[in-house]
Amino acid sequence: MTPPHVHSSHHDHDHALHRDGGAHLHDHDHDHPSGLKGFLHGVFVPHTHDAADSIDDAMEASHEGVRALVISLVILLVTTILQAVVFLFSGSVALLADTVHNFSDALTAIPLWVAFILGRRAANRRYTYGFGRAEDLAGLFIVVVVALSAVVAAWQSIDRLLHPQPLQNVWWVVVAGVIGFAGNELVAIYRIRIGRRIGSAALVADGVHARTDGFTSLAVVIGGAGVLLGFPLADPIVGIIISIAIFVLLLGTIGSIGRRLMDAIEPELLERAEHALAHVDGIDSVERVRLRWVGHRLEGDAIVTADPQRTEIGGLAEASIRAHLPHVDEFLISVRSCSAAAR
Repeated sequence: MTPPHVHSSHHDHDHALHRDGGAHLHDHDHDHPSGLKGFLHGVFVPHTHDAADSIDDAMEASHEGVRALVISLVILLVTTILQAVVFLFSGSVALLADTVHNFSDALTAIPLWVAFILGRRAANRRYTYGFGRAEDLAGLFIVVVVALSAVVAAWQSIDRLLHPQPLQNVWWVVVAGVIGFAGNELVAIYRIRIGRRIGSAALVADGVHARTDGFTSLAVVIGGAGVLLGFPLADPIVGIIISIAIFVLLLGTIGSIGRRLMDAIEPELLERAEHALAHVDGIDSVERVRLRWVGHRLEGDAIVTADPQRTEIGGLAEASIRAHLPHVDEFLISVRSCSAAAR
């Protein structure tokens, strides 16, 4: 068997398609739900890896990620402080649940911050793939912190349900709930936008989590309205509902982190890579494509068959991959001759 020609990746491919002419760039229109379902899909399941919003340089991506985390940390801390002040003179356990949760969400920015900084370090002889996996480990820490916040909130709410106490300054509780919603939504918009741009699933997921937390803050408003309407137990009941909502959210987060640790990839990214290779002039077939996320960057390899006389196939194939998957760091192309593959 003729040994495969291995073409190793490099980073100077910004205009490769224009130079080579052999690879073809195609538009990728994905089908998304329309109407109300489409709206909810866009709000809670944003597209993480949009090629139009890509940044090819991993260092720049890490800098943007750190900036997003710092700004969102400040916003959530200010939100938490304002809510905590209202809790002190209102005694609302629903507001306490929301405040503790917002504070824990603010703290989740710290391990992600450390992970982005670690991800900048170059690979060495021990960590030959670099330190991008630190993002996934940060995700595990986030799960633990959020779970603890849910336990605290539930405990306080159950205690208040068993030992009712009058709620003071209800209108301020309502205002604090609105503040919580506004702060979380600002953080959600910013994290999702930056996460999409740099290809960080962890940052996008954190943004979606903040958006959902904003709606739990609106639950505080509902609890306050219940008290104003003469139902004082509405406050601890809403606190318990918020705690349950946090646990439900954790299930999805645990699944997402688990898939990342098992090198799972979004099927549409694999389809995009296969599409990129299939449309390179000179490639007869695509035998195998593999991809995996390392932090917020992609790496992978492919085996293709082609005419052994076409020595430029490896370069054309890699250029097409980079055009279709802008978040790729390393991608190896192995080119086998058609005659060797047929044997």
